Amino acid sequence: MQNKPGEPLSREAGLAWLVSRIRQRAGRTIVAIDGVDGAGKTTFAGQLADELTDSGLTVIRVSLDDFLNPAEIRHAQGATSPEGFVDDTYDYERFIDDVLEPLSCEGCGRYRPKSYDYATETPLNPPWQVAPDHAVVIVDGMFLHRNRLRNARGRKVWDLSVWLDVPFEVSVKRLARRDGSPEDPSDARIARYVDGQRLYIELANPAERADVVISNG
Repeated sequence: MQNKPGEPLSREAGLAWLVSRIRQRAGRTIVAIDGVDGAGKTTFAGQLADELTDSGLTVIRVSLDDFLNPAEIRHAQGATSPEGFVDDTYDYERFIDDVLEPLSCEGCGRYRPKSYDYATETPLNPPWQVAPDHAVVIVDGMFLHRNRLRNARGRKVWDLSVWLDVPFEVSVKRLARRDGSPEDPSDARIARYVDGQRLYIELANPAERADVVISNG
C-alpha cells in the first residue's frame, strides 16, 4: 500500500492521487476500479485513462463484465441467490489467464480483453493482442478485492486499487435511470444484486483493502 489517504478523497483529488503514483512506476501497472453496480466505475476508469493518456502513458482498458460465466453457471445457485451473484457471476480463471497473468509486470504481454458477450450470451475467443512493456492496465468491475483475486501470500494482485464509495440509495437510483430497474434498494426484485453486493462488502471489506477510497456519490 502506498501512503493510503486516511479519509475518502473527492473524485478530482482521487484522480490526481492515482496519476501521481502511477507515473512513478516503471513497467506495466495494473489498476483496479472497484465499486457497487452504479458506482460510476466505467466513467471513473475512462477519466483516469484520459488523464494518463494526456500525460503520455499508454493505457489498456479491460472490464470484468466482459468475463462473465454463462447463464447456467451464473444462476446455478438460483436466479434470486445473493451468494450466487457473488460466487458465480464472473469467470475468474479465464480473466486471470487472459488478462492478469500476461499483463502483470513480468508477464508476456499477450492478452485477450474479453471472453463473453452478455447481450448474446455467447463465449468469445478474440485474437490475442500484445501490450507494450510500459503500459497502464485499468480494470473496472465489481468484486475486485475478493479473496479469489489475491496471491499466494494473501495480497491483492493489483498494483493499485480503488474503492468507489457510493451509498446504495444513490447507486440504485443511477441504475434505475440507466436500466429502468427499481429505485428502492429494498425492492425484492433487485435483492439478489443489492444483497449480494452487501455480502461482498461484509466479507471482503474493499474499502480497507483498496489503496484509495474515493467518494463518488
